[in-house]
Amino acid sequence: MFEKIKEYICSYVDADPESITEDSRFIEDLSFNSYDFMSMLGEIENDLGVTVEEEAVMELHTVGEAVAYLEKLTK
Repeated sequence: MFEKIKEYICSYVDADPESITEDSRFIEDLSFNSYDFMSMLGEIENDLGVTVEEEAVMELHTVGEAVAYLEKLTK
């Protein structure tokens, strides 16, 4: 799931895939704005066939947190 999320990230922001870690923060480290972040989550929802809870999104600050959350949704 981590590698898949890195692909999504790189399609929304100009980030070197090798520099993305589970500790990378979406806004501070990867330069996401809220629109890009929500657009990416919408695409992930469609592709994985899951529904992301709005309250949970507010708690996703790092790539690792997003990976863990999405892994729970897809099991």
